[in-house]
Amino acid sequence: QGQLVESGGGLVQAGGSLRLSCAGSGDTFRHYAMGWFRQAPYQEREFVAGISPSGVTAESDKGRFTISRDNAKGTVFLQMNSLKPEDTGVYYCAAGAYLSRDKNRYNVWGQGTQVTVSS
Repeated sequence: QGQLVESGGGLVQAGGSLRLSCAGSGDTFRHYAMGWFRQAPYQEREFVAGISPSGVTAESDKGRFTISRDNAKGTVFLQMNSLKPEDTGVYYCAAGAYLSRDKNRYNVWGQGTQVTVSS
């Protein structure tokens, strides 16, 4: 399945936007569902968005988060708009056999990228 490397995190003011990227290695990327999860200090890792190999999506906040993928480039994106301080956390990219909101259904994880939203 290869490795996953996230990028695009950083510090942003409330109301701002960020676009996270996750680059996957290996030629089987296009066959896997991809998910974005986040984890705040002392909290469980929670589902943010996911996308199936065919492009079916699921988002925890459809009005603010948009997930997309470019199979040719082996990359999945998370566009986050109208960010809130409670969106702060480490954002992880993950790959699994099928689209799910359950983190236990994903078996390859990136190292995470920090997102901090200031008030």
